[in-house]
Amino acid sequence: MEAKNYLKYIVDEIHTVIVATVDSEGLPVTAAIDMMDADDSSLYFLTAKGKNLYDRLSDRRFLAFTAMKGEDTMSRVAVSVRGKVRELGYEKIPELFEKNQYMYQIYPTAESRKALTVFQIYEGTGEWFDLSKKPIERANFSFGIKTDEMKGYFITDDCIGCGRCVEVCPQDCINQENIPYVIENKHCLHCGNCLTVCSVGAVDRV
Repeated sequence: MEAKNYLKYIVDEIHTVIVATVDSEGLPVTAAIDMMDADDSSLYFLTAKGKNLYDRLSDRRFLAFTAMKGEDTMSRVAVSVRGKVRELGYEKIPELFEKNQYMYQIYPTAESRKALTVFQIYEGTGEWFDLSKKPIERANFSFGIKTDEMKGYFITDDCIGCGRCVEVCPQDCINQENIPYVIENKHCLHCGNCLTVCSVGAVDRV
């Protein structure tokens, strides 16, 4: 999927996410917020200017969150995002209320809605993790920035093809067709077994 598909999934299929920010003492704080809209390269949410969350977002201009969907662990999809935020103000409030009409029950009058402001996550990276697939499915994505960064475990040219990594891989995601072997990162759990058992140090973690 493209980044815009992951962002749309967060808004339409999950909606409420647990966000982490950092307070004035450098300590992490979490809050539940609703992701109310998305476009091809950003997410939008709102908060009241009287909340501590507003202060943390204004001071740090950065957040991270994890969103999950599924009845249990083995049916669960998790999407994690970390990125930069900027305040857009009130202008987008009417549009977000029309798309999320339950908000009229929380802030029923135009006067009460003056307390609100919109934030945009305009630049970030994310990870998709789907345990409902066999083998599991993992993907990295970015939005608002261009990055070719690949994260995970990789087998270098030092590989001798001994097969020890294959024996300990819980998802059977190491391709042995050629030497060096290749880890199929889209199915990798990132457990680190391959790195631990490699006798020649041919596995790197990026």
